[in-house]
Amino acid sequence: MNEQSKQLIAKYNVAAPRYTSYPTVPFWNQEAFYVAGWKNALRTSFLRSNDQGISLYIHLPFCESLCTYCGCNTRITKNHGVELPYLTYLLKEWEMYKTWLGDNIRLSDLHLGGGTPTFFASENLTWFLQTLLDGLIVDDQTAFSFEAHPANTTTAHLKALYALGFRRLSLGIQDFDPQVQYLINRHQSVEDVQRVMQEARKIGYSSINFDLIYGLPLQNEHTVRETVAAALAMRPDRISFYSYAHVPWLKPGQRRFTEHDLPVGNTKLALYQLGKQLIEEQGYRDVGMDHFALVEDALFIASELGKLHRNFMGYTDRYTPVLIGLGVSSISDAWSAFAQNVKTVEEYYRLLDEGNLPVVKGHLLDDEDVIIRTYILDLMCRSSVKFIPGFPLNAVILARLRPLLEDGLVDLTECGELSVTAAGQPFLRNICMCFDQRLHETRAAENVFSQAI
Repeated sequence: MNEQSKQLIAKYNVAAPRYTSYPTVPFWNQEAFYVAGWKNALRTSFLRSNDQGISLYIHLPFCESLCTYCGCNTRITKNHGVELPYLTYLLKEWEMYKTWLGDNIRLSDLHLGGGTPTFFASENLTWFLQTLLDGLIVDDQTAFSFEAHPANTTTAHLKALYALGFRRLSLGIQDFDPQVQYLINRHQSVEDVQRVMQEARKIGYSSINFDLIYGLPLQNEHTVRETVAAALAMRPDRISFYSYAHVPWLKPGQRRFTEHDLPVGNTKLALYQLGKQLIEEQGYRDVGMDHFALVEDALFIASELGKLHRNFMGYTDRYTPVLIGLGVSSISDAWSAFAQNVKTVEEYYRLLDEGNLPVVKGHLLDDEDVIIRTYILDLMCRSSVKFIPGFPLNAVILARLRPLLEDGLVDLTECGELSVTAAGQPFLRNICMCFDQRLHETRAAENVFSQAI
């Protein structure tokens, strides 16, 4: 790594959002949010775009053990008696949304996330999904996907979900090194992953993603090289190579290790550059921040066609104006409004028993928010943005971008189009921050977000 790269890292390695939304959740305008406003925005967006279908995200929070790197909303238990009650309440929440949206709901895609979706027994998932999908318009274009823990995903899970239409799965691997796995309390062997891969391919799954993380405790170039090589040998269709988000003030479980165990700054960036090089040498293409795909995969094709989208689950190959999240902590998106559910199972049950939507907070976007959201989404999905003439904040944004222009991280054409350079790709979150008016109004990024690099 040359001296200029080291200087850029020292300059731009600041707390930064991951921009799965704009405004980001900490800067939602709670005072202006009200549930009736959310319902109106949802209904309006649905009526305008139902021909595109809606997206459904189902949050299944239960895990048998806590992975200490995890930043998701989870409930740790070995009591599988929690399964059917939780699934029943999910259906109760969905019935509320169906009442407001009416008939002829077309489903574009459905994703099971967590937590650990494969915590749930295959027969319980089958009953739940058959009930959920009853009456929806589902066709060959509907995409079904789920997240899976390689160590507890069974043949029964794979067969049951395939029978319901699932063709995509994402396996959370993170790292294969035994010492790293011990510290993050995430245990699965190469053999576990190979078993699930072979069974899934045999059954007929057409797109398999591996989640890998760099920046974990005790990682070094040797461990990353070994993990990436083992993953590449199994030839997944997609690889997500994420930066570890160290936020122990938000996730106390991350205190199992200390900051002294973590690769940071130049060392951490070197791990990313090594992993990226190894992945791309095997024919995978960079399709967005931390995401790689084979050229025949739908994610790469969407990227080439300019149809890549980013939402609360990360990158996706399709955009729908309506995303409904069911379950604790789930976030819904109607393009002009966001809403997030309560974060505890007990509160979730209580509100539904009272006949109330279990929403705890949200944001109704104003016209300025919508334009900035479009800017940031274009940067995240296409690495470029064309400024909208006459938008008052353009001059302010350009002033913030000036240091990045001088450092060669972005280019600006005379016609007002900004593009991210190859040197600027590792600093994409920093570039988006220049557009983030809500963040600049509050100046409160510290102790909210992880480091940009």
